[in-house]
Amino acid sequence: MDLLQAVAIAIMQGATELFPVSSLGHAVLLPALLGFTLDEHAATFLPFLVLLHLGTVGALLAYFWRDWWQLAQGLLGLGGDHRRRESLHILLLMIIATIPAVVVGGVLEKVGLGRKVFGTPMIAASFLMVNGVILLVGQKLRDRHSERRALAEDTHRPIATLTYTDAAVVGLWQCLALIPGLSRSGVTIVGGMRRGLSPEGAAHFSFLIAIPIIMAATVLEVPKLLHGGVAHGVLHTASIAAVAAGITAVIAIAIMMRLFRDHENWALTPFAIYCIVLGAIGVGVLAL
Repeated sequence: MDLLQAVAIAIMQGATELFPVSSLGHAVLLPALLGFTLDEHAATFLPFLVLLHLGTVGALLAYFWRDWWQLAQGLLGLGGDHRRRESLHILLLMIIATIPAVVVGGVLEKVGLGRKVFGTPMIAASFLMVNGVILLVGQKLRDRHSERRALAEDTHRPIATLTYTDAAVVGLWQCLALIPGLSRSGVTIVGGMRRGLSPEGAAHFSFLIAIPIIMAATVLEVPKLLHGGVAHGVLHTASIAAVAAGITAVIAIAIMMRLFRDHENWALTPFAIYCIVLGAIGVGVLAL
């Protein structure tokens, strides 16, 4: 993989990781469609993608720095007992929502299934279409919920009012994203909406819980780049690509949060259509 290909993949990853369109699915499918000479089954390919995700973590920390600062203040007891209890509750919500994907992902990695499925473009294309259907169904169910909410003069739940059961359910939704083609942000946003969050609130919670799951993957995979007999210059190339991914991710977050705040009635629909169309093109081209 040369530097130009690495940066191209990084920009794609930075945009698709936070949009509900599956960055993993794109990372597997698009190189096959564009004719990139990549060995997606190579031992360094998945760690390379995880290092790009580290750039995404930097973007999430930078964009939501106020959330992390307020959370830290609360945990340190600054701001009173109410702030401390709320911060501890939100932290536990994030931990609980992260546990299912860490456990399931660890089991898949242990049996060697995750990497085998990961590098299959046809599977990624097929599940990209499934991802689009999930987003459409999630949007439809959300619209019905909004109609009932309007009649009841109710409002969307703040993140701090989620229960530990709610967090566990969102965490189970997140496990679906271990299949390339199913978007982590997409399924967790749908899961959060099903627990009463607004699209913007669900996206916010999805982005908050992205950091521990991405960091967990990074801890597991980056050492393979350092000690796996990686060719000279690969780590340097991956580091440059990670910066490109982070910059792209910041732009993607800003677009996503604005879209979900201002157009929550149809915010998921364009992404759903995109996934279905791209997945169908991928299946057709790969079949031929």
